[in-house]
Amino acid sequence: MSHPSQRVVIVGGGTAGISVAARLRRRAPTLSITVIDPSQTHYYQPLWTLVGGGVVSKEETARPESSVIPDGVKWLQQAVTEFVPDQNQVVLRGGERLGYDFLVCAPGIQLNWSEVKGLAGHVGKDGICSNYAYEYVDRTFPTIQAVTEGNALFTHPATPIKCGGAPQKIMYLADDDFRKRSVRDKVRVKLLMAPATIFTSPYYADSLREVIARREIEVAYQHNLIEVRPASKEAVFLRLDTKEEVVQSYSMIHVTPPMSAPDFVRHSPLANAAGFVDVDKETLRHSRFANVFALGDASGLPTSKTGAAIRKQAPVVVDNLLAAIEGQSLPGRYDGYTSCPLVTGYGKLVLAEFGYDGKPMESFPFDQRKERLSMYWLKRYGLPVLYWNGMLRGLA
Repeated sequence: MSHPSQRVVIVGGGTAGISVAARLRRRAPTLSITVIDPSQTHYYQPLWTLVGGGVVSKEETARPESSVIPDGVKWLQQAVTEFVPDQNQVVLRGGERLGYDFLVCAPGIQLNWSEVKGLAGHVGKDGICSNYAYEYVDRTFPTIQAVTEGNALFTHPATPIKCGGAPQKIMYLADDDFRKRSVRDKVRVKLLMAPATIFTSPYYADSLREVIARREIEVAYQHNLIEVRPASKEAVFLRLDTKEEVVQSYSMIHVTPPMSAPDFVRHSPLANAAGFVDVDKETLRHSRFANVFALGDASGLPTSKTGAAIRKQAPVVVDNLLAAIEGQSLPGRYDGYTSCPLVTGYGKLVLAEFGYDGKPMESFPFDQRKERLSMYWLKRYGLPVLYWNGMLRGLA
């Protein structure tokens, strides 16, 4: 296949963008491929739970962005501020316009810290922590270890988030730490979450409910964090069912911030009503612009936003994009597969794998709802190798 005249622009140099760029490069070496991303550093974010749990150093999760750009792919270290799909152009921060024949939109998700009143400037101190950003993640474990009594709160917002299980994972590790230090009888562990259920896939939800019951963790559903008061160590939640405000005191609070597609996506012609890229859930092609594809956290796909989902989305995008270049019908179909390795304690993990209907799509010949040490080691050692040496090179 030889299409040197076809210009493919990939917006985003994270997991999704690099996976697609690497696969395209292997399949169509003469294609002109440009990745646009302003970042200096590429992060393997799934390990941030274990950084927050004091198991892994955060430096282990970071590599220079330049090291993951595939050979022969141009990297434009710039930020995109606007899409002009009617003219097949993206606008860069400096005002320059870049044209494309095909666009792959994969800029990830945006953390909206300022949507929680009082939060900005206090994460990483005052008993407030979060595993959701590289600059704060190494403050989580010291925050957990400083707790000797009172309430330990863990929040889950009312927006889509990356890795829906992550707000719980750090809670189970904290619970383990409190027990190890013999302070658990003086600490109330509380999960306050905006969703009305513990997990999106009912198949795995029962396992998590069992873990929570065994650990005597208190769960309040339809509680959305709207404010923190660092001076008095109080958190304010809006009950989504009754519209009442509930104030909780805390010794520590792990905050999962509200999230959205990046502003330049949600205010663009590519967005759906929810602000994410409007793509067909099977072909990953845009519903209105036939030369635009999207995958990853910025896409409006009705599945959990995980790296494992991207691993199955990337081959579909590449198959379909190359077919579209040839003017052929699109052969690739994505079934909604996603995976969430649910750390339920040190050395324990429930490997949830499921598709669009929430039904299990398991990889191993045993009941993955059970907590296993082997799956914990897979997360700690196996999956990072698969990521750096497989996914980002277009090989897995």
